[in-house]
Amino acid sequence: MNVVTEPEVNVERATTPAPRKEHSQMDVLGGAQWLLTVVVIATFVMTFVVQAFEIPSESMENTLLIGDYLLVDKVQYAGSSVLGFMLPYRAIQRGDIIVFRYPVRPAQHFVKRVIGIPGDRVRISNKQVIVNGEPIAEPYTIHKRNDRDHYRDDFPTTKYISGNVESKWWIQMRKLTEDGNLIVPEGHYFVLGDNRDDSLDSRYWGFVPVENIVGRPLIIYWSVDREREENPEIKTMNAKLERLTNIFKRLFRDTRWKRTMTVVH
Repeated sequence: MNVVTEPEVNVERATTPAPRKEHSQMDVLGGAQWLLTVVVIATFVMTFVVQAFEIPSESMENTLLIGDYLLVDKVQYAGSSVLGFMLPYRAIQRGDIIVFRYPVRPAQHFVKRVIGIPGDRVRISNKQVIVNGEPIAEPYTIHKRNDRDHYRDDFPTTKYISGNVESKWWIQMRKLTEDGNLIVPEGHYFVLGDNRDDSLDSRYWGFVPVENIVGRPLIIYWSVDREREENPEIKTMNAKLERLTNIFKRLFRDTRWKRTMTVVH
């Protein structure tokens, strides 16, 4: 009997490690599946739901500053897409801040505030925006210049022109002006920067087509003071380490903590 049972014991001992190997393989496969799921979800979110942008200019001061990093909601205005039936959607309204592909060079992205929606009659008189005959309150705007630019401050006008005006827009603007008002056509939006005296906006290149609109800024997830940036000459033997240390110092020193993780209005 011992001769018969001994091999059985040996076989059992020889096969005991197998389940552990199988279990280890299962763990690896499970981890890979989890990582793949995270990547797929992140890709979906960054492609269809939100997108990150950095503010490179002062045109939206003081609402958005140079060095603000935004997460842009790509869903709220996506009513014509498949996602529009699945997720919250509303029409673009006056006063909304939007991110869009620059109509003149679509590879660039701009961020401005919507002033006129389709059908609106827009004009600017002595820096005051008037929509459909009514002056609108704009507590978000700033004016940094004391000079008077008739094209910029009394828009639309055919008496004056600016060197920043796109030639095609100059011709189109004249055709869409009636009784001193610019009429916003269907499927387009008139946008201005909050920093009204230093913004390259609809006054200079025209309307934003609805298909160019990417979304609206949702939150400032990080903000860094670009004016304090330094580029020290590092001459020590540990140059790379010192440069890395300097980056981490700047991360804490120059971050605008009060702006970080704030909602954009």
